[in-house]
Amino acid sequence: MCGAPAQELSLEGIDVGKESVVQGTVNKGGQPLAGAYVRLLDATGEFTAEVVTSATGNFRFFAAPGDWTLRTLAPKAAPLDTKVTAVLGDVVETDVEVPA
Repeated sequence: MCGAPAQELSLEGIDVGKESVVQGTVNKGGQPLAGAYVRLLDATGEFTAEVVTSATGNFRFFAAPGDWTLRTLAPKAAPLDTKVTAVLGDVVETDVEVPA
């Protein structure tokens, strides 16, 4: 088991103008998937961070501006990679649908 913290999507208290935020929801069969692992990989594929989706399937990363890969790991599903670009002062919303 990973000790990654559960995530929620409230931006209260976060100065988004000074951050690059990548967040979203992991779904399976159209329903939010709790307990999935989402890894943040840099442009070379190197592991940078990992979080566990919340009860509502949410995840969030604060990443440096640039190109990233989100690798989603869920029970009974192959790993799923999603490309994202983090932008300073912006919140990038990314929904991931894990094949059922």
